[in-house]
Amino acid sequence: MPILMGILSLLFMLGSLVSRKCNVAVKSLHLLWTGSESPSPPSPVRMFMHLEVFYYIFILLAHMRSYGCWSVNNFLMTGPKAYLIYSSSVAAGAQSGIEECKYQFAWDRWNCPERALQLSTHSSLRSANRETAFVHAISSAGVMYTLTRNCSLGDFDNCGCDDTRNGQRGGHGWLWGGCSDNVGFGEAISKQFVDALETGQDSRAAMNLHNNEAGRKAVKGTMQRTCKCHGVSGSCTTQTCWLQLPEFREVGNYLKEKYHRALKVDLLRGAGNSAASRGAIAETFNSISRKELVHLEDSPDYCLENRTLGLPGTEGRECLKKGKNLSKWEKRSCKRLCGECGLAVEERKAEMVSSCNCKFHWCCAVKCEQCRKTVTKYFCVKKGGQRGRNESAGSRRKNLRLRKKH
Repeated sequence: MPILMGILSLLFMLGSLVSRKCNVAVKSLHLLWTGSESPSPPSPVRMFMHLEVFYYIFILLAHMRSYGCWSVNNFLMTGPKAYLIYSSSVAAGAQSGIEECKYQFAWDRWNCPERALQLSTHSSLRSANRETAFVHAISSAGVMYTLTRNCSLGDFDNCGCDDTRNGQRGGHGWLWGGCSDNVGFGEAISKQFVDALETGQDSRAAMNLHNNEAGRKAVKGTMQRTCKCHGVSGSCTTQTCWLQLPEFREVGNYLKEKYHRALKVDLLRGAGNSAASRGAIAETFNSISRKELVHLEDSPDYCLENRTLGLPGTEGRECLKKGKNLSKWEKRSCKRLCGECGLAVEERKAEMVSSCNCKFHWCCAVKCEQCRKTVTKYFCVKKGGQRGRNESAGSRRKNLRLRKKH
């Protein structure tokens, strides 16, 4: 609420400014949008958590338009109404990207911490490594995916099925038809939202825009063809096929593979201050497939804590050793997080309480018992601390045996 009260106060102040000078209004809009006068774009996480801001921005834009300050590209979309229509889908898409990032890296040394989810190009603490590349790609993919899905669900009046190829022959024995998910729509709108966060023209901005595009390509590249047979008496003389979105997990898996094969681009980090350097940057990135992730820097050692970079290290992290349906990557998590980082694996017993043996009683209640279960968990600890605890436990057992003898 303090944020909203501040916005209200700022809005009344801006109302008088707009009536005098359009350039002041634009600067005020930037202040309202980012929370500062610096050129840095806002954090999407902060932006998306305060969707109420959109309403007040709409009011301000209406003032600007009345004074002849409005142009098509002033604020991400063709108008404030369009922006409000898509904003909730963009927020949901960005959130799905964050959740997928956390899932994909849950058992990696870098586990997609909150600090990594700010897409600002010019933040002094942001790196240009392969992890940043993945964050941009999965966020862009999440926004495009959600916009496309919501289009198919009928959430937008100006969007429907992609039937541009219907009736055309797609291959031997099948034709395009049905209702394909409109990825073209999702791609166009998400590009205007996500890419608008990049205001620079240097190598960092070029890298981020390239990875944004790679995320959108990942959605298109994982689309699934679904077909329906047509023919007499249930035969499949011909098929009608259309494209559907996959589960978003498949997009995440696809981009995780691209992450492992990300390409390092050798450019000066600050390049881009002249027309010649901007041309060289553009030429370099244009020569790389837009399906590939790119980065400018090597990743730091995520085993170690680095407070300057906001890296917690792997000490204290939980890992997996046993369990049903674990992947090879998950089974090796203790070795990866602990052993390869010079840490020991500590086994801890914990008691879990859950509802069980639930029964329905007429009428109308469900009563459950409280079941207790002891589970084993594994954590990365310093080897000295682990050895000390083992020695203490051993000493206690030895003393207990001596007391029993006496």
